[in-house]
Amino acid sequence: MRRPPKRVLTLLMIAASFSSLRCEPLDALYSSRAIVTGTGARNREPGFRDCLTRVLMRVSGDQRLAARPELERLKAEAGRFVLSFSYRDRLAGKPVHDEQGTYDRPHDLTCRYDPPVVDSLLRSLGSRPWLANRPRLAVFLDVERNGVSYRLSRDNPRDQAMREAFQASASPMAMAVAFPGAENEALAATGSGLPHLSRAARAAGADLPLEGRLFWSDPDLGWVATWRLEVDGTAHEWTVRGVNFDEAFRVAIRGAAQILSGNGTP
Repeated sequence: MRRPPKRVLTLLMIAASFSSLRCEPLDALYSSRAIVTGTGARNREPGFRDCLTRVLMRVSGDQRLAARPELERLKAEAGRFVLSFSYRDRLAGKPVHDEQGTYDRPHDLTCRYDPPVVDSLLRSLGSRPWLANRPRLAVFLDVERNGVSYRLSRDNPRDQAMREAFQASASPMAMAVAFPGAENEALAATGSGLPHLSRAARAAGADLPLEGRLFWSDPDLGWVATWRLEVDGTAHEWTVRGVNFDEAFRVAIRGAAQILSGNGTP
């Protein structure tokens, strides 16, 4: 009997070792959320299409699916694949503005799917579900702007907006992130290379270190971010240019998910 490739065995061993973030229950994993205007059918259909793309990426870990031409055919009948859906008013508790009705208030549309249905759609796209434990990533991000450089920290109020944006980027991919504190920074500074960052990541309550550099570029009219994740002795690096930091963090999480799910380098 032919043995699985060494890389596959190693990825399975790595996945088995992750303990801090178990894979979400299936009913949570096989769900997605989109922002829509109002709760009417007219805006519901675009929401269904958005949710379908999101759940396929979330379950598989493969962001490349969003660009597959075959997906357009599936999105044309996206509502057919939804098991159930619900709304949450994003302005709940706030009064309606002048000349604004409830029909045009922003809502979170949550779609839930039957796992076999999503798995079948993934197979039709040449993909598969990523059901292994998903590691918590410790984010070691160096930020530069206007001549000021610093590392993103869980302790500094200055970094709250970026921390919240990173966490918001991780949730749609069923992943989680942690940020180093001062004590973890001291541990990371005791040496160089992956072993020291790995120890600092574990001390921060995470499984793997995700390294990043984020700097403002006037020519690019936005942030430039470079991300690095090492898995199985292979370093993966990817870059995005001219974006806001929310998008830079989405690129980080989706890229990490693509690597960890065995779908290659972003």
